Amino acid sequence: MLSPKRTKFRRHHRGNRKGTASRGNTIAFGDFGLQALEPGWIKSRQIESGRRVLTRYVRRNGKLWIRIFPDKPVTMRAAESRMGSGKGTPEYWVAVVLPGKMLYEIRGVSEAVARKALRNAGHKMPVKTQIVIQDL
Repeated sequence: MLSPKRTKFRRHHRGNRKGTASRGNTIAFGDFGLQALEPGWIKSRQIESGRRVLTRYVRRNGKLWIRIFPDKPVTMRAAESRMGSGKGTPEYWVAVVLPGKMLYEIRGVSEAVARKALRNAGHKMPVKTQIVIQDL
């Protein structure tokens, strides 16, 4: 699963998810892409499960790009712990996704295969997605 090798700070604030993606919102590498339509956090496990669906479905043909990276730690307190005593320990990593952000891109497969693969990967995501085709 994806996670940063090192970070400047161990714990982050939650932040806000207002607005739309101004960067990473167009197809840059492949011919077909999966684009987020709503804001959310995508866990590293979900990114990995989408990648596995895509690579399995295209049978290792073509090339795959993952356009998001989980660089935000999410902390959790121990169960049944009392109030106070600081913030919890980092449990998992998430990628912050805004509407319009490209999640995955594929090149080197037919349109029918790409559509089916990206649709299956979209079902693994916690946000609504759409398939985008590079206009030639």
